[in-house]
Amino acid sequence: MDINRPDVLAEVNAACDAYETALMSNDLEALDQLFQDSSETVRYGVGENLYGIDQIRAFRTGRPGGSPQREVVKRVVTTYGDTIGISNLEFQREGRSTLGRQSQTWVKTPSGWRIVSAHVSLMGSTH
Repeated sequence: MDINRPDVLAEVNAACDAYETALMSNDLEALDQLFQDSSETVRYGVGENLYGIDQIRAFRTGRPGGSPQREVVKRVVTTYGDTIGISNLEFQREGRSTLGRQSQTWVKTPSGWRIVSAHVSLMGSTH
């Protein structure tokens, strides 16, 4: 199995960039398209466990103002073959000293790269 083949790594990094842009601009349509449209898609958030795309959509549309603004501190992407990518990143929310973590499992589908599993959590203060 090829790990971190440059062309696949570039594709997954571009998908991760698109996700971050959509998240920070609260582009619900783009966010929706980046998650696999499936009842098996899972997203564990800071305060919610969402099973299936319907729950993920309902959470996003029910959150006024979208995600709190954040800065990505570090991102590590690893690809396996040409159809699986894992993104792990650390972020810091604006005006807070708390670090957060996000993990996403991406799968290449006929429609492009889609998130099939995601997890977001917060850590203690960076000070």
